[in-house]
Amino acid sequence: MKVITIVGARPQFIKSAPVSKALQSNGYQEFVIHTGQHYDPEMSNIFFEEMGLPKPYAILNCGNLKREEMLSRMKDELKPIFESIQPDIALVYGDTNSTLAGARMANECNIPLVHIEAGLRSYNEDMPEEHNRIESDHFAKWLFTPTQQATENLKREGFHGRVVEQVGDVMLDALQMFQSSARHTEKMGPVSFFQKPFALATMHRFENISRPERLAFLVNELNAFHNTVMPVWMPLHPATAVRLKDYGLNLSVQIAPPVGYLEMLWALKETSLVLTDSGGLQKEAYYSDKPSVTLRGETEWVELIEMGASVLFDPSQKEPLASIARKILSTFKPGTKAPYGDGKASRNIINALG
Repeated sequence: MKVITIVGARPQFIKSAPVSKALQSNGYQEFVIHTGQHYDPEMSNIFFEEMGLPKPYAILNCGNLKREEMLSRMKDELKPIFESIQPDIALVYGDTNSTLAGARMANECNIPLVHIEAGLRSYNEDMPEEHNRIESDHFAKWLFTPTQQATENLKREGFHGRVVEQVGDVMLDALQMFQSSARHTEKMGPVSFFQKPFALATMHRFENISRPERLAFLVNELNAFHNTVMPVWMPLHPATAVRLKDYGLNLSVQIAPPVGYLEMLWALKETSLVLTDSGGLQKEAYYSDKPSVTLRGETEWVELIEMGASVLFDPSQKEPLASIARKILSTFKPGTKAPYGDGKASRNIINALG
């Protein structure tokens, strides 16, 4: 059984690690196609190396492009690969441009599609990710959801005649697989910085970095938090770095280059609070028993808000970040519920594929 797996962004590399291992253990022949969406070596190569991911069958050159141009180039470069391999199944993760390009190519080639992390909805149509995940769901034969809410979303939207199965979150599988290998490295900065209370921050969402006023507000709030509440350590996403330079904005927080998964797991273990617009990091904070502030007005991972594991910080509301962060720091208690499964999502996916 031949499977084409399309990945292109940091979260997908992480999600694919336990699934690739499960596929190989069950006799599937996997061809990993890296679209190059994250073109910085620190955002891609390091993940393949440290997580032992299968060497990509092909690496495309589709990074650093506007959305429609990126989607078009990905599809053009994927087509001859699909035609050459003749896969039995195509597999995509999440909600990136790579996800949608892979889903569209599978549909065009009449290849059954697996969508892992199906059914998530933010109900924010300004987010490219929302369009990517919905369209990919409509192309999929197997829709593997991480939560009950995601499953209910698909049922409510009338997804019939498909395999809709709640399998849990593959990111929990990955965290459990690699947590014991977490490590500090020199590029993260001096280890002494991490020995006092600090906040781990990341920011990369298009909605946050593409608007000068919104990004300026977030930068000011992060700087104020760093200066008045606790130090902030921030591995800076390449796209965010470009926008900061373009808009003449300066972060006064402790900046580091992009880090690998094992380094991020180490930082999660040491931090007191996570400030992020990343859906994956919101969950990783929860799995690490750390509170988080979601730097958005909504999230697909509504369970985190309902449980009090995270709180929304809507930049459009112009509220002080410090007051919201202080509140969750004082009220947070490690969660006892397990809305994202038990770390066996990859096994459940293999069982459902038959």
